[in-house]
Amino acid sequence: MSGSTGVMAPPEPGPTPAQRLPSPYSLPLHALRLAGRCALPLILWFAAGELVRFVLLYAATEVAYGDYRQVRLVAVMTLLTLIVMAAMTVVTGMLHSLRGALWEMRARAGEGVADERFFRTLDRVAPAFAVLYLAWGFQVEDARDVLQMDLFHHFFDLTDAAVFGEESVVGRGLVDLDWRVSLGTMVVMFGLKTLFAKFVEKGKGSFYGFLAAFSEFAFVFYGLNATVAFADARAEWVEHRRVVAGAEDALAEAQKSVPGWDAVTGWFGEYWPLFLEAVAIPLAWLTVAMLVFGAFSDETRAVVKGTRLEKGVDRLESGHDLTRRSFDELTGGFRDRWVPLFNALRTVVRGGAPLFGMLCLCYVGLAVALAHADRGMRLLVGARDEWVWVYQGPALSFVCDLVLNVLTMALLAATYDIAATRSRLRGEPLSDA
Repeated sequence: MSGSTGVMAPPEPGPTPAQRLPSPYSLPLHALRLAGRCALPLILWFAAGELVRFVLLYAATEVAYGDYRQVRLVAVMTLLTLIVMAAMTVVTGMLHSLRGALWEMRARAGEGVADERFFRTLDRVAPAFAVLYLAWGFQVEDARDVLQMDLFHHFFDLTDAAVFGEESVVGRGLVDLDWRVSLGTMVVMFGLKTLFAKFVEKGKGSFYGFLAAFSEFAFVFYGLNATVAFADARAEWVEHRRVVAGAEDALAEAQKSVPGWDAVTGWFGEYWPLFLEAVAIPLAWLTVAMLVFGAFSDETRAVVKGTRLEKGVDRLESGHDLTRRSFDELTGGFRDRWVPLFNALRTVVRGGAPLFGMLCLCYVGLAVALAHADRGMRLLVGARDEWVWVYQGPALSFVCDLVLNVLTMALLAATYDIAATRSRLRGEPLSDA
């Protein structure tokens, strides 16, 4: 090329490791620094994810109608699985693009630890991400988006059927799968997810983790209709048993006789969802960030290490095999949902208890601020006719979601970075569990 001297320009200096303990109260500023430094890859990842998501949603609304409906409904479930996998890939990509700006990664590089490639990270993160995603019900939003797209895209078909008194299948792409087909595909996916999980445990291949996550999601989605059918039949059988009827009577009597029963249950029902949104959900996403950055454990022992409960885990693991398997069956749902979160909380607290409070405060503050910003922008833009928001609304929502997701990913990365840096400077570096 003309004008080239053949001399390479010196590389841009990266972030230097922190030399003193970063304050937990510097979390907002550190998050803004990471968002500014990595703004372009974060925006590109989010935009690409939204494009892929729209294409898959549109395809799910088209493939559901026509001949061989049961085959088409299987395809709809497959597309729902791909939508969730695309969300997993985008979240992993956004967090991975922040690695180079973290103090902790710079410190690891100084110790000779090579940076992990994206596809290796994705393959390692996928199985645990699938467990967390399903345990906390994040897939409900994806299913709701499929339903809304279907209703919006086939709105006139639905209204025409209502006017002429005809039966319509609009919006039923996720619920009309025959339970026998659902059960068959569920069995196949169970076999595949077990096979891929074995390969992951043995460290074989490079994409078995990703395939294991796909099989896990597909196993749940394909088997949903069969599970609901059997659950309805079981509920109809159970509700006529005398023990169940007696328990329901006892509960109704307790509600009348126990003082303050309604007050306690009402208070719990009112504030428990707020606790989940403000505390548990940020910790769940922080767990995903820890997976990407390479410091994570979902083992119960990692949570109770150094406490009196560790002896109880020792006794359980040294017990009879039937006892251990029974305990795993009884506590599996609890462990999948809460043990990774407790481990994430313990990691954050190691960086200082105020850091956890700052994480929750900033996470909720971002959501509230962007909600008000969305409302303010809609009032500022305005429109004479309501139908104008059919094409104005998605563009505005895209901008707000973009800002929210970019800042949230930066906040999670900053939280991990401060916790890991403080632990490292205290002589207790975080490492892979």
